[in-house]
Amino acid sequence: MSDSRRVLITGATGFIGQALSRELAGAGFEVVALSRSPDKAKVLFTDDIRVVRWDAASSAGWADLADGASAVINLAGENIGAGRWTKKRKHLILQSRLNAGLAVTEAVKKAHNKPSLLIQTSGIGYYGDRGDELIDEASSAGAGFLADVAAQWEKSVRPVEALGLRLATIRLAVVLGAHGGVIPRLILPFRFFLGGHPGSGKQWFPWLHIDDVVGVIRFLLDNTGCTGPFNLTCPEPILSKDFYTLFGKAMHRPAFFPMPAFALKLVLGEMAAELLLPSVKAVPQKLLRAGYEFKFPDAFGALQNVLEKTR
Repeated sequence: MSDSRRVLITGATGFIGQALSRELAGAGFEVVALSRSPDKAKVLFTDDIRVVRWDAASSAGWADLADGASAVINLAGENIGAGRWTKKRKHLILQSRLNAGLAVTEAVKKAHNKPSLLIQTSGIGYYGDRGDELIDEASSAGAGFLADVAAQWEKSVRPVEALGLRLATIRLAVVLGAHGGVIPRLILPFRFFLGGHPGSGKQWFPWLHIDDVVGVIRFLLDNTGCTGPFNLTCPEPILSKDFYTLFGKAMHRPAFFPMPAFALKLVLGEMAAELLLPSVKAVPQKLLRAGYEFKFPDAFGALQNVLEKTR
């Protein structure tokens, strides 16, 4: 196993990937950003982040960089909220994740001096719609498209454990940040007094601040006893209605225009049923037990911080 400071990041040009790449480079890691469009990627990063081309499906052209690396962080996957879920789009969402997982596994197998760690992305959608059930990392997988995608995504990299790597899987909740994710989409309707919660608002809404996403990944890099799945959610669960009310408060706007479930399903189809309306009362039990201290444990403080950065 390697003791170098080289970290390879797939999906480095995404919302989370950019924040993570800059944080790790600033902390002295040798960051290698794998990108399908290296020319575009280089514009996003300073010279201390190395950009390398990859095809998002194999280890061709970059497998040698896994040899002797400290860690590989696999964030790659088609954006699940970028468009209506047609049959073609659902295939792309799943296949992009499986291809990335297989590519990472292939690179690790080829490495003579194996990386010590693989951090694999997954989603809180792994658990499906669970109502008021309290969900921790020991809870079973749920039903639905996103649950199936998450389960297959996680399975795609499991062979690295047999190769001696430590595998940590991060099940991401809705990530709050100024430059991506859900927040930029919410600002406009709330600004014009048209904001509100989706559906009944009685569903549990799992979220996490982008700084804590990056913080957790740093924590997993540094703590060699951390293995298996980790829920990346806030420590205090919150109902959707309360979350959107706090968002309105942070914007000095009311939140009295709820979006009816039937209308959301009419416009967005299956995506609404799986992204906006499910209830997942998830807690980050393993992170709390491991001693991770959340920078933004409460929704209102997190929303204020994010919104300040959008002004």
